Amino acid sequence: MSPTETEHGPELTVYRGWLDPGKHIWSPFVIKLEARLRFAGVRYETKGGSLRDAPRGKIPYAELRERGSDSVILADSTLIIKHLVERDILPNINAQASSPTVRAQDLAIRALFEEKLYFYHAWERWTQNYYAMRDRLLSALIYPKRVIIGLLLYRHATQMLHDQGTGRYTAAEIRVFRSEIWEAINGLLISSRARATVNGAPNDQPFWVLEGDHPTEADATVFGFIVSVLVCTANPESQQLVKQFPAILDYAGRIHDRYFPDYAKWE
Repeated sequence: MSPTETEHGPELTVYRGWLDPGKHIWSPFVIKLEARLRFAGVRYETKGGSLRDAPRGKIPYAELRERGSDSVILADSTLIIKHLVERDILPNINAQASSPTVRAQDLAIRALFEEKLYFYHAWERWTQNYYAMRDRLLSALIYPKRVIIGLLLYRHATQMLHDQGTGRYTAAEIRVFRSEIWEAINGLLISSRARATVNGAPNDQPFWVLEGDHPTEADATVFGFIVSVLVCTANPESQQLVKQFPAILDYAGRIHDRYFPDYAKWE
């Protein structure tokens, strides 16, 4: 999936916040977007970019260049995917879902991760492992600037977590909430893997969270969050927790091996 376009196709650049070529980065939303592109075989380029230049102040963002048109800057991983689907650059993979029930389950899983688990991980990274988070996020800055800007980011993160609600829970309560989510997803993946095995799928073939023959939008999100935890050094508790679930590791490992063979794998 290298940084070039097809002869007549669009050019797409994904701005990931960090360069780190050949590596997954810490943002689950960046990994989600890259996974979604790779599920469909869409070629793209990656660049660092910055929050200063990002529409809505969020990573990732993307630049789409099509022949005969001005380039378009797209913001927010979900909205980027929607835009690419509308332009027929990405297929609408949820249109293949077998029933309204499956489509609702897909939406519920995405909301669980992006509107709940994300904040539990942000709490762990910013309040429990602040220095690891600061020094990674601000690694390009000299030390005095890193300290000052790091404190500003810390205050912003803790205020956001308090306003959102996660910051009002105790550490023990957050750990319980976090564990419940991962245990539930592990159960779904155990069932999905068993179904794939019964149907004769090869042991190295990816299986999908809602037990279909193809991925849905939820798979890009779930994969993104799993890998984000596994590569990030600012969430050691979550990393230890996820590593306790062989089905989760198998699920992410198969997707990585199939769609990200050019990327370094977590240890």
